[in-house]
Amino acid sequence: MTATPPSKNHPHLTQLTLWIMTVATGLVVANIYYSQPLLADIAHTFNITDKKAQQLSLFTQIGYASGLLFIVPLADMVKRKRLILLDFALIIFSLLISAIAPSIIILTIAGFLLGLSSIIPQLLIPMAAHLANAHERGKKLGVVMSGLLIGILLSRTLSGFIGQHFGWRSMYYIATGLMLLMWIMIFFFLPEVEPDYKGNYKSLMKSLIHLIKTQPKLRMAAFRGGLCFAGFSAFWTTLVFLLKQPQFNEGSAAAGAFGLVGAFGALAAGLMGRLSDKMDSYKLSGYTLLLVVISYIIFYYSSHSIAGLIIGVIILDMGVQATHISNQSIIFALIPEARNRLNTVYMVSYFIGGASGTFLASLLWKNYQWNGVCAIGGGFAMVALAAHLFNYRKNVRI
Repeated sequence: MTATPPSKNHPHLTQLTLWIMTVATGLVVANIYYSQPLLADIAHTFNITDKKAQQLSLFTQIGYASGLLFIVPLADMVKRKRLILLDFALIIFSLLISAIAPSIIILTIAGFLLGLSSIIPQLLIPMAAHLANAHERGKKLGVVMSGLLIGILLSRTLSGFIGQHFGWRSMYYIATGLMLLMWIMIFFFLPEVEPDYKGNYKSLMKSLIHLIKTQPKLRMAAFRGGLCFAGFSAFWTTLVFLLKQPQFNEGSAAAGAFGLVGAFGALAAGLMGRLSDKMDSYKLSGYTLLLVVISYIIFYYSSHSIAGLIIGVIILDMGVQATHISNQSIIFALIPEARNRLNTVYMVSYFIGGASGTFLASLLWKNYQWNGVCAIGGGFAMVALAAHLFNYRKNVRI
């Protein structure tokens, strides 16, 4: 079989390409979270209860989970850039429908489509791993992943400000314009990556099960990542409730401001990507998981301290982000031609972990308040660390 010329199959990852990937990752993932601070205004517009308005966030998350499972694997089978451009078109359509939605039903359907199509970061991250040189893969992933976490953390702050001053529909119009700009940038500057998988869609999806069965490093990374994101979600879900208590007497604006603090942790974690190129990723994961454990110890003793919460947020976001980078460095090195399917398995586990953390933290807050949240968040991190250390020692003995 004649080898494909390197220029076609493995374009060089330039600084411009990396910058476009990072910005696109942050802006696209933000689409999933814009609605959350706007739900009260949306409920007022359509004269519905807050509980019914919250279904918008739920269906957006369901759409995102569906996209992770059914769309992301396609990037191993079809041309990557073409898939990303088609996805951007669906995002733009969904945002426009959201902006002009005449009813909550139309807005919810648009929210589902928006979540379904906003999986572009999970196409760009494996693409960055593919284009990067092996000796600097962790560094490049760290840059793109910083964009992802900053997008998640700052999206609520931005949409809250826009919604308060210009109305909730304005946020969707602004997001539409941003997505149109990114479509143009992707069209002109992102290189094309040819697919390696030659089978059909049915066999592609079946191969996910095969990967889970045959790749123990993938299973361990998915377990670590899911528990880490569970602890991350537990904190951010309940922070606003803590800040509303008498010792702080703050509201959602203060909770949004913590997103700015978390962004500094994300930037610092981007530097951790460099370490994954220089030391054993498994050993690095042990240290990063320890950061998550430490953050929850700080949270436990900071139920009356803004300064303590700020320090804890920086350490938590640094630990979660760095663990995520380390996990993806591990899985992307396993089977290069299956990177998108490996990422699908990992990210679905990650998403399930986040949803579980949100659900359990909400239950524990009702009965045990902040101590319960710290117990479940710290417990997730300690289980992940214990499983990681046991698995690491087992591999060393082998």
